[in-house]
Amino acid sequence: MGRHPSQDRLTIEPDDLTRQPVRELIAEHLADMHATSPAESVHALDHAALQEPEVSFWTSWSDGTLLGCAALKELSPFEGEIKTMRTRREARGRGVASHLLTFLIDESRRRGYHRISLETGSQDFFAPARRLYARHGFTPCPPFADYQADPNSVFMTLRLSEESTADG
Repeated sequence: MGRHPSQDRLTIEPDDLTRQPVRELIAEHLADMHATSPAESVHALDHAALQEPEVSFWTSWSDGTLLGCAALKELSPFEGEIKTMRTRREARGRGVASHLLTFLIDESRRRGYHRISLETGSQDFFAPARRLYARHGFTPCPPFADYQADPNSVFMTLRLSEESTADG
């Protein structure tokens, strides 16, 4: 009942970041991150970093309109990191972010990851994102990968399997 009428037409597809609307969405995302957090606390990936081999990038569309994007970075064969979750302002409140996050969780399971983690901001601007992640089972965790403790960052993780992750 609470679904937006176009939610059923949402598609998610791999993207190479060459289309102008996608490039503009990434530029908007980076601008917001830099406007919200000190430069040393911005961990968003730019266009070039989103095209690195260990990063997979997808966009969400409805009837030919870009709604959002998300990336998954492989940290090891056992762990991934969610990067660049972004919904266009005009598309917010339509379930796009939840749809993308569910896709990333399913993709992480398909890849055999034991867990996926993420870094997001601690500022009020990021409160909706933190609530979204918590609704999907993510819990706070210490810094992971190359991250350091930072009062501007919140680290969250989701365990995908009960297997030991001591090796990854």
